[in-house]
Amino acid sequence: MNWGMIGFFVEMCALTIWVGGLIVIIAVVIPAVFNSFGMEPAGRFLRRVFDGYGYLNVGILCVLSLVAFLRYRTHGQDPSHLFSVTAGEWWLLGGMFVVTVGILGILGPQAIALQEEAFEAVSKEQKELAYAQFFRVHMIVRALHLVNVGLAFSLFILKLRKTLVHHLADAR
Repeated sequence: MNWGMIGFFVEMCALTIWVGGLIVIIAVVIPAVFNSFGMEPAGRFLRRVFDGYGYLNVGILCVLSLVAFLRYRTHGQDPSHLFSVTAGEWWLLGGMFVVTVGILGILGPQAIALQEEAFEAVSKEQKELAYAQFFRVHMIVRALHLVNVGLAFSLFILKLRKTLVHHLADAR
């Protein structure tokens, strides 16, 4: 059994779930939720969706890191070997880790607190101020999600390109 190929398959599936998950949330879930519920219930529901997506990303990061570590221990960083780990992979994994921690550990909780303040505000002025503060932080969180999916997609492309280049070199 070729464990390198199994690890590669697991990594590609994990990255597909990471990238595809955000695309589905943005393209399907968010419009459906906001068209079906009011602002407050939709916001609370989507907060749970993104919490789940964030924790899924943590699990995917653990899988990707474990497989990369095993590949590194077995094949090192030899660029001529298909299953070796490149410096680019380590940097992309590190970036994904930093952004995920930033979203889940720092900005996410701030956004949740500001969202609750906006929902609980009584006067129109308080609501407007609370929503303005929430949307400022929320805009950063959304941007970080897009950065993170860009990093995951870049890792996917890097791995796919490495496989194709290695396959073409073997074909010669």
